[in-house]
Amino acid sequence: MTKQVLIITATVTVFAWSVVMVAIGQVAAIATLAPALGLTVHQIALAARQQTAPASGHRVAAVPDKEGSAP
Repeated sequence: MTKQVLIITATVTVFAWSVVMVAIGQVAAIATLAPALGLTVHQIALAARQQTAPASGHRVAAVPDKEGSAP
């Protein structure tokens, strides 16, 4: 299963659940859970936008800590 299919499935599930809750008269439940739904949508959007870029290949040499130089 590809990442895009999982994102679409999660989004459809969240919105379908919300619609069902409103349809059966659980508006108070939706109002209470709205922040969680908003966070879910936000996390799905972040997951959809994240692209892994290849590293530049430029390596920087590690700098040793200076012992005893703290004020």
